[in-house]
Amino acid sequence: MPPPSLGTLLSLAMLALLVGPRGASAQNAKATAPIPAATVAAMAAKGTTPAAPVLFRAYKKEAEIEVWKKGPGGRFVYVKTFPICRWSGQLGPKRKTGDRQTPEGFYSVARTQMNPNSHYYLSFDVGYPNAYDKAHGGTGSAVMVHGICSSMGCFAMTDQVVGEIYAIAREALAGGQAAFQFQSYPFRMSAANMARHRTDSNIAFWRQLKEGSDRFEATGEELAVRVEAGRYAFAPSKDPARETAVATRRAAEEAKVAALVEDGAAAVRTTYSDGGQHAFWAAFAARGGSLGEVSRPEALAYAGQEVVLIPARKPAPPVPEAVWAAWIGPTTPFAGVRMAGFVPVYERAPARFPPLVVRYAETLPAMVRESLDATAPGPSLALGSSPRALVAQR
Repeated sequence: MPPPSLGTLLSLAMLALLVGPRGASAQNAKATAPIPAATVAAMAAKGTTPAAPVLFRAYKKEAEIEVWKKGPGGRFVYVKTFPICRWSGQLGPKRKTGDRQTPEGFYSVARTQMNPNSHYYLSFDVGYPNAYDKAHGGTGSAVMVHGICSSMGCFAMTDQVVGEIYAIAREALAGGQAAFQFQSYPFRMSAANMARHRTDSNIAFWRQLKEGSDRFEATGEELAVRVEAGRYAFAPSKDPARETAVATRRAAEEAKVAALVEDGAAAVRTTYSDGGQHAFWAAFAARGGSLGEVSRPEALAYAGQEVVLIPARKPAPPVPEAVWAAWIGPTTPFAGVRMAGFVPVYERAPARFPPLVVRYAETLPAMVRESLDATAPGPSLALGSSPRALVAQR
């Protein structure tokens, strides 16, 4: 084949100049699109700005990603929620390459993990595997928040939604945040959910996630996460008041879980054929809306099936007073069935001596009041005169 002529080379060069920049410009437009005005207004209403540090919280069962921004007083404030179009696998952490599990844990996303040239419109790598995952032999890579409603272990959004998420993250990094935190949970870490999933094989791991979730809720601070002896650990807040709030919340949540279990809450396991989808997108598709490429759409019919492992135990209703009073009446067969030494109040002899009163508030003020009302003799206040006599002499 003869070498291309000078004219051909010039034509190719001109084509590259015309087409190449246009394609690059289109890609750049996606990656540099501004945050929608409504979202900027929502930030302003919470006292924060697009340049302020950001934090994301994802919930697999609810199929949602929350946006939190640092606001007044250094606390992160909730801004808005995005519905997830598709996530894959089951509830529980990601363990290995190819298991289709969307990960759970605490991750960090730096500027280098942002991908404006993603095949999936736009994306960022959440940072799996982190130190905890590696400590437990976790393998895999390229776990993303991306566009296109197709997941093999990722948080798949629609193109429009991921465009807004990308813009929010981009502006925070441009504002000086070195890396933003991405918290991923199996479900909202409420006491009720912990009680319901108490027999799941992942419950010990989820308790660690709940500890981090409770700490964030109590302090509003980005979690300082480390791994010790194969467990997540969290640095205490530098603010003693916030650290006290953490202890208070942790104790209250533990008490709630224990009370729910004691009261007979059901224990369940939530199963999926292969991940789930937010109800918003399911309804959108049902109305004829197009989500584009959707991974394993047939699996969504079997998403979020609850298997009851321990049925709920309903507490017995209280016995009406009229009924139990009739049961223990003096003429019933149960009248003689009592604990040894037990004497009901209505059969007890009156006390021979009143209880000793030793507090000033229960003695002298009452005696003076009764004396003034002439209902009892008062103490001698002055030369044998009663309080009433003294009042009359004034």
